[in-house]
Amino acid sequence: MLYPVPAVMVSCQRPGEAPNIITVAWAGTICSDPVMLSISVRKERHSYEIIKHTGEFVVNLVTRDLVYAADYCGVKSGRDVDKFRDMNLTPRASVHVQAPGIEESPVNLECRVKQVIELGSHDMFLAEVEGVTVDREYIDEKGKFHLNDTGLVSYSHGEYFQLGEKLGKFGYSVRKKKNSH
Repeated sequence: MLYPVPAVMVSCQRPGEAPNIITVAWAGTICSDPVMLSISVRKERHSYEIIKHTGEFVVNLVTRDLVYAADYCGVKSGRDVDKFRDMNLTPRASVHVQAPGIEESPVNLECRVKQVIELGSHDMFLAEVEGVTVDREYIDEKGKFHLNDTGLVSYSHGEYFQLGEKLGKFGYSVRKKKNSH
C-alpha cells in the first residue's frame, strides 16, 4: 500500500535481437553517490532474462503522452509483439549501455546492474546510473531542467495519474519567513 509510485518504461536489448520494453511500477532511487536505482521484475517476464543476461537497461520516465504506451508495454509480452513498432516509439542510441532508450521520453537513465537480489515473486535489480539524457525542450535559457513540466505519471492501485499541483518545496517548512514590515 505504498502508493502512488512512479510508472516507468524500462527498455532492454540482447545483442542481435529487437529491443524490448517492460513497464515497471516498482522502481526507485536507492543511492545518491554513486547514483543508483532499483527495479523489481517478475522472473517469468520476457525482459527479466534480457536484463539478467546483459546486465543493463534504460529507465524511461513516463509522461501523459506516453501513458497509453506504458500500459500496453506492461500487459503485452515482448515474446509476442514488437512494442517499439506497435506503439510508434523510437529507439534512442545510448552512450554508456547497449540497450536503447525511448526517444519520446523526456528522461532516459542508462543503468548497469550491480546486484540482483532474489526476493520471491520479483527479483530486485540494483543498478548504477551510468548516463542521463534529457529532452532539451524542458531546459530553460539558464540551463535548468524543468522535470516537473514534463507531465510525469504515477501509478496507484491499478490506475495512472498525472502529477498535479505543487504543494511546497524541499525545506519550505523550516525556511525563515521574510519580515512583512
